[in-house]
Amino acid sequence: MSRISEFQLKDIVNVANGKKLGNITDIHLNLTAGTIDSIVISKGGKMFGFFGKEEEVVIPWPQIVKIGEDVILVRHSATANSIDKESKEE
Repeated sequence: MSRISEFQLKDIVNVANGKKLGNITDIHLNLTAGTIDSIVISKGGKMFGFFGKEEEVVIPWPQIVKIGEDVILVRHSATANSIDKESKEE
C-alpha cells in the first residue's frame, strides 16, 4: 500500500515525449467506489506560491501507464485536460 505523501515526491513523466510534467499537487477521489479518478499536477509558474500564473494539468487514472519507485509514467496529450486557474475563478 502507498501513501499520498509518497506520490507527491514522484516525478510525473509523459511517455509520449519523455518530458517531466511536474509533481502531484492533488488527487481526485471517487469515495463511492473507493478509487482514484485522477491526479492533478502543478506546472509551476509561481515563485514561492505567490507570483505568476499557476497552471494545473489533470491526468485521468486510465492515462497512468506505470507507477515506479521514483517516477509515474503517464500518457498525456499537451492540449487535453489543462486547467488555467485564473479562468476557473472567473
